[in-house]
Order: sequence, then C-alpha cells, then structure tokens
Amino acid sequence: MIVNILRFSFRDDTTEAEREEVLAAMRRTSTSEWAEFGAVGRDVGDPAEGFTHTYLAGVRDLDALERYLYDPVHLRGDDVVIPRLARLVSLRLSDDPAPDLEERIAALHRGKRAKYPEWARQLDAIPDVRLRSGDAAVH
Repeated sequence: MIVNILRFSFRDDTTEAEREEVLAAMRRTSTSEWAEFGAVGRDVGDPAEGFTHTYLAGVRDLDALERYLYDPVHLRGDDVVIPRLARLVSLRLSDDPAPDLEERIAALHRGKRAKYPEWARQLDAIPDVRLRSGDAAVH
C-alpha cells in the first residue's frame, strides 16, 4: 500500500464556492477506481503550521499509483485544485519494503511532469510547495 498525504491551504483570493469545488474534486479523485481509500477535510493539526485542509489517498501498489496519477478524474481535478493552493506539503508512507520504492515513485512523477508540462508549471507556481525530491521543485 502507498499512501499519499497532502496538507494544504488555499490562496487568500479563493472564494468559498471555489474552496468547495476544490474539496469536491479531491473527493472524486480519492474515490477513483485506483484508490483503495481516501479522505479530504479540515486539517486539525497545529494552526500555527498554516494548513487548513488535508487530503489522503491510498493505492494498492506502484501499478495502481501510475493509473491513479493518469486517471482522467485525477487530471481534471488537478486543474481545479492546484491553481487555488497557497501552500502544499506532500508526505508518503508505504508498507512496501522495496529499497527503490521512493525512486520509482519519483520516476512516475517525473514522467507525469514531462507528459503534462502545464501540470508541472501549475505545481511550481504554488507559492509554498514542498514535495519529495524528484516530484517537483522544492521551494
């Protein structure tokens, strides 16, 4: 199992309707056929950390992760979600013991960045983004 956790906050100019649209897009993505489970909601961590919401999705394995990343529901959701984020931190965990797992996941993200340069540009435009090396530029 590979679990992706995204902690995020919205840009100041994001309206309440746009926030709801983002959360709805994330809910659709987290329930795609490739996700084993998912959730999105209010971040109940330390408010001083600056996150308002958290998203998570679990996929069975690397093959499912690749399908999840390229699923049309996910791709459409990214176009709604990413431009409205001010802050994004990605965390991952897995019970897969493969020593090269992190690199293989990073390779999937590099492939998506290469195939979808607009997606990569949108990620890089988030003012405060911290993703695993290989996924995106670390700001």
